Amino acid sequence: MKLSWIRDRSTVWPLARLGLAGLLGLSGLLAGCGSGVKAFPLQEKFGSTATYSRLFDATPAQTCEAARRALLSQGYIINTARADLVEGQKSFQPEAESHLQMVIRVVCAPENASGSISLGFVTALQDSYALKKSNNSASLGVGAIGSVSLPFTSGNDSMVKVSSETIASDAFYDSFFDLVKRYLVGDEPTDQAP
Repeated sequence: MKLSWIRDRSTVWPLARLGLAGLLGLSGLLAGCGSGVKAFPLQEKFGSTATYSRLFDATPAQTCEAARRALLSQGYIINTARADLVEGQKSFQPEAESHLQMVIRVVCAPENASGSISLGFVTALQDSYALKKSNNSASLGVGAIGSVSLPFTSGNDSMVKVSSETIASDAFYDSFFDLVKRYLVGDEPTDQAP
């Protein structure tokens, strides 16, 4: 009886070793697949810089109205215009096969209890598109011969989004805020001399 147990054990061990080797090989394969994922460094660093915001000596509604006028003066199409939010977009085509779309969003919030000072938060998002060309060739099926490809080709071109990024340029936002201030100054009542 003991001898038969040893005999059964001798046939089970090679199968167990084969199963263990298979599991180790599978885990190595899965680990190899996971290493192909590219790791990016942390993109966000919170700080007290004023790149995306400015204080204005105006109510939030006045600040957003000045931002709306600033965007309109530069050819932006206004998607949303409220007392606390303005969003506009504009398209650019720097090259024949490239297309850019800029979306600027302005949020206006009160900074003090009376609401006479507001804080304007601005974010600009730029999407880049590229022309993707795909050629299609026609094929004709003939019963006795088989299928024959003909040289008739048709192009199917489409724009494909290739990137999207938030603009982080201080100079870009400085120029926008300067334009908003210009429209705020234009809204203020002027004292007329008698």
